[in-house]
Amino acid sequence: MRFVSFRSGDYASFGAIKDDGIVDVGKMLGGGRGSPLTLGATLRGGLLPRALELAAAREPSVALDEIRYLPTVPDPEKLVCIGINYGNRNEEYKDGAEAPKYPSVFMRTPGSLVGHNEPIVKPPESEQLDYEGEIALVIGKEGRRIAERDAWSHVAGLSLMNEGTVRDWLRHSKFNVTPGKNFERSGSFGPWLVTADEFRDGQEFHLTTRVNGELRQDDTTANMIFSFAKLIAYLSSFMRLLPGDVIATGTPTGAGARFDPPKYLRTGDLVEVHVPGIGTLSNPIADDVP
Repeated sequence: MRFVSFRSGDYASFGAIKDDGIVDVGKMLGGGRGSPLTLGATLRGGLLPRALELAAAREPSVALDEIRYLPTVPDPEKLVCIGINYGNRNEEYKDGAEAPKYPSVFMRTPGSLVGHNEPIVKPPESEQLDYEGEIALVIGKEGRRIAERDAWSHVAGLSLMNEGTVRDWLRHSKFNVTPGKNFERSGSFGPWLVTADEFRDGQEFHLTTRVNGELRQDDTTANMIFSFAKLIAYLSSFMRLLPGDVIATGTPTGAGARFDPPKYLRTGDLVEVHVPGIGTLSNPIADDVP
């Protein structure tokens, strides 16, 4: 099942995609009184099974071509990102370092991400806006100190992320990537959540990123240093993972900064992140207008 968070005028909700329409599950779960539940609230309330039942039993009431996409989970408690998690990406740094023993972890704010088809904005403070195509895990069941063998049972589903980065702002201070990873609307998250029952535990995924149709990133999760299960086990060793939390699992080699000369994003570019079975996350690049 695919669940999409959306806006239509001043109305915001989430629902299940059927053909060319959306079953407005958020409205049904909210009691139909004008206060739809978000996908995040649905997951935190343990209501995903009910959402699946409603989606299967009802017909679409919203046209897919009349919405604006919101980030898959607009209201996560935590948005955790993993750096340098593909073997070839680690080698890009050419510092002679061996593969890391532990994941590189940092956080993003929800406001740094937009939905599918929405413009990612290029800030006037930098000429180094870059793309990073990633698979995002959405947590469906609370857990602490989760064993690797149990990790998949804590996943509600998968989505995609363009973990947009302002490169020069990563280096404003030692050990400080936060500014460059959190410019408002500098990345994207979508187009929807594909529920975990659509996949196998340990399934391999093929991720590509294109800019204006040019293939820039092309790799599979078989080359990950830390698998989905290892990431969930590691993160839950020091933080409690809650339903609706998001884990961006790392990007392959081929980001714009790694070309000579670098290929940073420019106004008018179109970035497409694609994984078969999940979908395509597409975003144009626009100037940030104050």
